[in-house]
Amino acid sequence: MYAPTWESVRSHPLPAWFDDAKLGIFIHWGLFSVPGWAPQVDDVQRVLRTEGPAGLFRDNPYAEWYRNSMLIEGSPTWTHHEEAWGLGFPYDGFIEPFDAGSAGCDMGAIADVCASAGARYVVLTTKHHEGFILWPASVPHPRKGAYHARRDIVGDLTEAVRARGMRMGLYYSGGYDWPYNDAVMRDAADSILAVPASPEYERYATGHIREIVERYRPSVLWNDICWPPGGNLAELFAFYYETVPDGVINDRWSQPEGTRGRVGDAFVRGAGGLVQLLWQHIPEEKRGLSFPAAEHFDFRTPEYASFDTIQPGKWEATRGVGHSFGANRNERPQDIVTATDLVRSFCDIVSKNGNLLIGIGPDDRGAIADEQARPLRGLGEWLVANGEAIYGTRPWEIPSTRTTEDTEVRFTRRDDTLYAILLDLPGRRTFGLRGIDLSAVREPVLLGVDEGLPLTTGDGASDVGAIRLTLPERVPVQPAYAIRLGPGVRVLA
Repeated sequence: MYAPTWESVRSHPLPAWFDDAKLGIFIHWGLFSVPGWAPQVDDVQRVLRTEGPAGLFRDNPYAEWYRNSMLIEGSPTWTHHEEAWGLGFPYDGFIEPFDAGSAGCDMGAIADVCASAGARYVVLTTKHHEGFILWPASVPHPRKGAYHARRDIVGDLTEAVRARGMRMGLYYSGGYDWPYNDAVMRDAADSILAVPASPEYERYATGHIREIVERYRPSVLWNDICWPPGGNLAELFAFYYETVPDGVINDRWSQPEGTRGRVGDAFVRGAGGLVQLLWQHIPEEKRGLSFPAAEHFDFRTPEYASFDTIQPGKWEATRGVGHSFGANRNERPQDIVTATDLVRSFCDIVSKNGNLLIGIGPDDRGAIADEQARPLRGLGEWLVANGEAIYGTRPWEIPSTRTTEDTEVRFTRRDDTLYAILLDLPGRRTFGLRGIDLSAVREPVLLGVDEGLPLTTGDGASDVGAIRLTLPERVPVQPAYAIRLGPGVRVLA
């Protein structure tokens, strides 16, 4: 009988569709959508770097962490919960309003928001850390029994997404299931201790993954935090690839095999306290939000992060339209990314071999606030005119340069055709690209207006080729400007 190994699993190639897609929408939906609240925090990475794990858990801007945050006495969410719901109101009290609200949700409306952004795939949280499940699972929760939504939200949204020509991906929190072990995460040690380590939980989580793969055949299998120790993860991956041959798996499947058994929980707790105490003395690059990678994955998933260089492996930038993934009624207009910043960030990500998975959070009725949908519409409108420079492209030799007017430029390529994406208009209509030889360019075109750009000879500055581009007298206001340069462009020595 064939027994899958990590070597055999690693032979799975990255499917071209994922590399071509560039844009996905991350939907966080669950019981946390009923209270829909988290404190106002301007940068989750900054909070972690300056205040450490304890500070981040206390002031957590992620509304999907409401269950954990409401149990940390004195935290902003604890105070809000007492004022809005009453301190004795249990988290499971949100089940009834969630079931009532989601029952009438128009799944097509959610899928339409994703399609309007120009997304090629969608990823839905089937079970977040709260442990509540969005499909009628046949595997009962070991502590809660039938702990799932009344409606098959996963199935209904999957149908709506695929009907609009997008692929469907499914998220699962394998690392945390707070009701399973009554976990409350307050400090660094809890990041480890909150992971259920029992064979019972591993069998439970594995049963869930097998069930959603068999039922829904997701194109993306997206696990969070880590995977419980025990079991045969290579076999689970092989099962997925056999069921969905062109499926992809993210990187957050590392298994803490035996760590707690070797050192004991008391040691972990003491080490966690020491980490918090010495946090400011840890090198800054080690203080960011990150996740250990698994033995095998198809793409990495940095969160609220970016890179300066082209990454050799495929990656997916993961963030919300605001500072939370789940719906947060407490977010201010300035907390939501603008369409302009979203487009520019997206172009930067694609130039460095990345996809963007941008998060939105429906409320308990499945409605997506216009504040969240607006930047997605702006991105979609930009892609209608400029998608040629994004979809199906690959990184070039370098990701970026500047114009002679010092405006930022990003590069993408499709086969031998190069695209230069200006992240703003230069101060002058005629400009060059620093470090780039355009002498082989014949008919450059500004996408969106489909107008050729005249070529002229410049002053021959040492860091700029002789050829200059000239923009039309009137250019529509856009977040970024994509120019099809064509073949033959080279980097100056």
